[in-house]
Amino acid sequence: MLAVKLDRSAGAAELHEQVAAEIRRAIAEGEAHPGDRLPPAVDLAAVAGVNKNTVLRALHLLRDEGLLEFRRGRGVTVVGEPERGAVIQRARDLVAFARQQGYAKDELLAIIARVD
Repeated sequence: MLAVKLDRSAGAAELHEQVAAEIRRAIAEGEAHPGDRLPPAVDLAAVAGVNKNTVLRALHLLRDEGLLEFRRGRGVTVVGEPERGAVIQRARDLVAFARQQGYAKDELLAIIARVD
């Protein structure tokens, strides 16, 4: 079972993002390898002390990053490498930072296109 540590303090990231980060860490540290099945969301939620929907939201986030695959009747399987998830997370951070600075999506894409 994956160990999930969450920070519930006021300035911490949202719970689903923390759960996703813990699963990313587990993959990066070799606790879960491509082809491994993750425990059911209900079990992960019980370990983390959060609602099942919070875990499902984290799992969907990781699926969108290409780290997990949902298979009907077979559960959630690790399919990606942690490096891909890290790149996607950094891209999200960049987009959030650009928005804070007043850049639109097309302006950010133009800036990235000029970077060599």
